[in-house]
Parts: sequence; structure tokens; C-alpha cells
Amino acid sequence: MHPFNRRRDDRDMTLRQQSIYLLPNLFTTAALFGGFFAIVQAMNGRFILASVAIFVAMVLDGLDGRVARLTHTQSAFGAEYDSLSDMVSFGIAPALVAYVWMLKSMGKLGWTVAFVYAVGAALRLARFNTMLAVQDKRWFQGLPSPAAAALVAGFVWICNEYEIDGPAIKWMMLAFTLFAGLTMVSNVPFYSFKELNARKAVPFVALLAVVVFIVMISVEPPMVLFGLFVCYALSGYLIALLRLRRNKQDDTQDTGPQ
Repeated sequence: MHPFNRRRDDRDMTLRQQSIYLLPNLFTTAALFGGFFAIVQAMNGRFILASVAIFVAMVLDGLDGRVARLTHTQSAFGAEYDSLSDMVSFGIAPALVAYVWMLKSMGKLGWTVAFVYAVGAALRLARFNTMLAVQDKRWFQGLPSPAAAALVAGFVWICNEYEIDGPAIKWMMLAFTLFAGLTMVSNVPFYSFKELNARKAVPFVALLAVVVFIVMISVEPPMVLFGLFVCYALSGYLIALLRLRRNKQDDTQDTGPQ
């Protein structure tokens, strides 16, 4: 490459890293607003609205990165802004919604578990940012913070939507919050779905499955979404067990009779 062209490419890369692009950051700001709105609604006792706001923030958070890649507007500012937005929407907001709704009645144990969740989200995001260049794109290390938020917010949504109450609910809320917080900082692998390409041809059955899933969400959104993320959270442990079993079989074969 000619030295002049190399210097021009370096300048373009520097400008891209220092630029602030409007479109993807609008989606990030909207996701941040979703988390803030969830906190406000939880303080006002509107827990269904608070839970829905967190799910809406998840959708917006998934769009900002894709919009940036499609429009070639990635920037260092956008990456940092996205992490700060995630911390509010998927770290602080779910912890406060769970605390105000149910964990507050459990005293010190309640706010301690809520804090464990918030710290887990912060550590998860920090680890993700520092390992971004070396981590296998196919897998997440630890439960992604949006999925953890869906576990907490989904449980709140279901209980309020179907008016489920009882002394066991607060312990279940405690268990879901603690499970989500600890799983975020675990080494359990979770499939990232980043290899899925919407431009590739798919079988007719796959399209039919998507249609059925959309219909199910429209009929029972809290139950379907919560069940989906529960399955996703458990899938990581299933993958970890399968990997452990395979490694043990490989070790047995390697140490077998020669």
C-alpha cells in the first residue's frame, strides 16, 4: 500500500473512532430510557409497565449494534455508551424492580441479593468489553446481561399479570435474582447466535416455526418470553455438562491401554 493511502486510512480510522453518530446512538438512548422508565414505574408501583420497559430496552439494545454495522457507523463512543446504557437497563433497573416489588420485604437479605445482581451485571459487562478481541464470537462467557434482566423482569411480569401471590413468591424472586446475578459472572458458555445470517436461505419449516413463535408471543407474551429465557439460561449449564462429559471421555481414551 502506498504510504499516502496508509496515512489516509489511519486518519479515517481515527476520525471514525472519535466520531459520534446519531442513528445508532438514538437506539442506545431509547434503550437507556427504557431502563430509566422501568425504575420510575417500579417506584410508582406499576410493575407490569416496568417489566415491559425492560423487554423493550432489550429489543432496542439489539438494534443499535446492528444499525451501526449496517450503516458503517461504529465508533468507540458508541461502544462505551452502549455499555453504560446496558448497566442501567439490565443491571440497575432489574435489581431495583425486583427489590421494590418483593425483595424489600426481606430486609437486609433482599437488598443484598439485589446488589449482588447489580454487581454481577457490572462485572459481566466489564469482562465482555476487555475480552471482546480474543473471545470466540460464537459463545458468550457467562449469561448476557439482557437475558439475566429478562429472567428477573419476566418473573415480575408473570406474577403481576396473572396475580400470582403467596409466601413462596418472595423466595422464588430471591432465587431468580441471585441465579441471574451469579450466572452472569460464571464461566458457563452460552450460544451467541451471532452466526445466524438472515440473508441465507432457510427451510420452510424454519419460517413456519418463526410464525408460530410470533403468534404465541402475541397470545401470551409474559409466559412465552419468560419461558424462552429460562430455557436459554438453562441451556448454558447443559452445554457445560456436555462439554465436561466429552472431556472426560477424551481423557479416558487418551489414558487407556496403548
